[in-house]
Amino acid sequence: MTPQMILSPKAWSALLLLGLLWGASFLSIRVALDEIGPAWVVAHRTFWAALVLWVVVMAMRLPIPRGARIWGAFFVMGLLNNVIPFGLMAWGQLHIETGLTSILNAATAVFGVIAAAVFFADERLSLRKGVGVSLGFLGVATAIGLENLARFDLRSAAQLAVIGGTVSYALAAVWARKKLAGLSPQVAAAGMLTGSSLISVPAAFLIEGPVRLDLQADTFLAIGYFSIIATAGAYLLYYYVLARAGSGNLMLVTLLIPPVAILLGAWVLGEDLGANAYAGFALLAVGLMVLDGRAAHLLRRRQRDPVD
Repeated sequence: MTPQMILSPKAWSALLLLGLLWGASFLSIRVALDEIGPAWVVAHRTFWAALVLWVVVMAMRLPIPRGARIWGAFFVMGLLNNVIPFGLMAWGQLHIETGLTSILNAATAVFGVIAAAVFFADERLSLRKGVGVSLGFLGVATAIGLENLARFDLRSAAQLAVIGGTVSYALAAVWARKKLAGLSPQVAAAGMLTGSSLISVPAAFLIEGPVRLDLQADTFLAIGYFSIIATAGAYLLYYYVLARAGSGNLMLVTLLIPPVAILLGAWVLGEDLGANAYAGFALLAVGLMVLDGRAAHLLRRRQRDPVD
């Protein structure tokens, strides 16, 4: 196990801020869903974020890809990383708590390990990864509650929809590694969100009708938050953290998002999660720490250098 990159105070601050931004996005989406449907949530989120990121790309004077193949890759990436997961999770939030949605969303890293093992020879499923994945699945099953699946209803369907979104995220990571390697992250994110918008905006018109402009102020604020701050801004912050903290440390943000979403859901919406949700998150968190490898590295180091 290679030791994780040591985080500077600035990198820690950026990591914590990213967890806060993404954690709060679940609340903003739920607020918007009181007036607009899931399809328009996705359309707003991808369209406005794409515009902001293209402004960044132009300001940085980055080269814009022009080949049909790369734009086809953007289209597929937008479908896998935005349209499908954003849509499934927004629909799921209509029927389950924001905090529970964020807990199930944390399973993205678990499915990412499985997808990588399936598609890449250098990402084989080791014993440590197998243990982490198993704990992750146990955490998801605990959070959902197997008794809920036994009496399958709308709430159960919503939880499975969120899980479906995490699987789509995992497949998107595989697609990005295969098709988008070598691109600047700002261009890749802008192109992906453009592909998403080309799907999501027409789909929203067809499914839910024309865009609404007679919305409450808090709905407009929610849309602005989850599209501009928690999508465009968070993507830029994500790549900043990745460059300064490394991909291993970046997994820590997965553990920061649910507590933020749970606290905001309880404070603003009065949500009250069951004990199984917290137990499930605890198991999932342990699984993620095992996947991260940090705990095993520290244990080996302690065994090698015992304290008298």
